[in-house]
Amino acid sequence: MAGMTLEQLKIFLAVAQNLHFTRAAEELYITQPAVSAAIHNLEQEYGVKLFHRIGRHIEIAEAGKLLQVEAQKILDQVSLTERGLRELNNLQRGELKLGSSLTIGNYWLPSKISEFKSQYPGIQIDCTLANAETICVGTAMGQFDLGLVEGDVKPALQNTLEYEIVASDRLQIVVGQKHPWFEWGEVDLSQLTQTPWVMRVRESGTQQRFEEALQNWGINLSELNVILVFTSGEMAKAAIENGVGATGISELMVKKEIQLGTLRAIRVIDNRESNSAMLTGVTERSRSAGYAYAEIVRPFFKIKHRQRFQTALSKVFEQMLISSMPDGSHQHVSVI
Repeated sequence: MAGMTLEQLKIFLAVAQNLHFTRAAEELYITQPAVSAAIHNLEQEYGVKLFHRIGRHIEIAEAGKLLQVEAQKILDQVSLTERGLRELNNLQRGELKLGSSLTIGNYWLPSKISEFKSQYPGIQIDCTLANAETICVGTAMGQFDLGLVEGDVKPALQNTLEYEIVASDRLQIVVGQKHPWFEWGEVDLSQLTQTPWVMRVRESGTQQRFEEALQNWGINLSELNVILVFTSGEMAKAAIENGVGATGISELMVKKEIQLGTLRAIRVIDNRESNSAMLTGVTERSRSAGYAYAEIVRPFFKIKHRQRFQTALSKVFEQMLISSMPDGSHQHVSVI
């Protein structure tokens, strides 16, 4: 038996994805007869039907469905192996695939990538930005060597992914100049339900952390007057800059606007009797009233697949992230 080849597997996958011989040929820049011959040879070699020909259309057969799953695994492993071999040159060449949630990718990660590139200029870094949930799923499926998110890893993925804290960030409640809170600078917890809110979508790591803080403060999300929901922090920031709502947002995203005075961070006074047990993050005492200011501190997580092969590049970048943390702040989180 001659056995199947990698080229045959690539052709088979193209046909399985397109369910069309001609489109598969165009995608691979080969002739349609070459595609037909590759599929025919596989079917003849193993005595199975990979596709059912129905008129001008084709449908994938049971044997084809099995081969589609296994062929993708084989080609993914070959790709990782090739990348690993290319890295056996003191990291002079190679590719690193990162996935990052939006806040991290836009405001925290660029300096880390620049630092890495200064040490390894020949390395190509591909970074995909999306919400935290998408990055977690992509990392679990092998699309990224490493993921960086500020949201939680869903229970369904916790056996697949391991994660470590590599940095932290504060969420701030901010308002624009038209908002009455702009002049006040601070509000009580009870006043949070008395203003319109601009929120992020539920898949956002920022939104997840903000909702956790509200719950810890004894506030149900349904009590808030949510007037707008956006997919990005930039959109939420622009909305409150020009309107009367408030939003919970990363301090990284509003640093410049606060310095310019177009936005103001509002401190939240937790004046409950048992506030010390309920605060999220760090607290400080108000000199005037003796109450605690409630802050929302959230971690930035580095995530990776528990079992997939990890390239040398990925390990080096991972170590750079960990070593850049302040002493004593590194935490490994392993969920069983």
